[in-house]
Amino acid sequence: MSRAGTSAVRMYKSSVGVPDENRQAIVALLNARLADSVDLRSQVKWAHWNVKGMHFIQLHELFDSVAAHLEDQTDTIAERLVALGGVANGNNPRSRSEERIERSRLNCRGRASQLKWLVHNVAHHADALRTAVKEAGDLGDDITVDVFTTITRELDKDLWFLEAHLQA
Repeated sequence: MSRAGTSAVRMYKSSVGVPDENRQAIVALLNARLADSVDLRSQVKWAHWNVKGMHFIQLHELFDSVAAHLEDQTDTIAERLVALGGVANGNNPRSRSEERIERSRLNCRGRASQLKWLVHNVAHHADALRTAVKEAGDLGDDITVDVFTTITRELDKDLWFLEAHLQA
């Protein structure tokens, strides 16, 4: 199991049908993925605001679309963890189980470098969610498994769209 499941988190009473002994670990797992989602969304918005070049409008709109998807996914993760009795700490870097999202590259110039950086971070976020699917399943929370699976499927599509711009 990830380290996310071992850190103590503040909990409230919840009648959601998840074993009490597993709720804290699931909330920590959700908070780790929430932090990455919040971070990635802000990075995609940065790329959206700062993209330049011949394919500006295509990338500007694509980045905005990816950011909107991440906004919805972030909200879904936060709402699930609060429903379980947890507190959403997505803005707290300490809630991450491990560093997976590359820090913002404010010196990224040109569409290829921005795209490569975003592809890297979207892929890492999706991979962390794939691991979280198994961890949530091991903790007996099929609903969180479904949340993570749905989000991963959506991220894979966004990743496909981003990578398509890097191919000749």
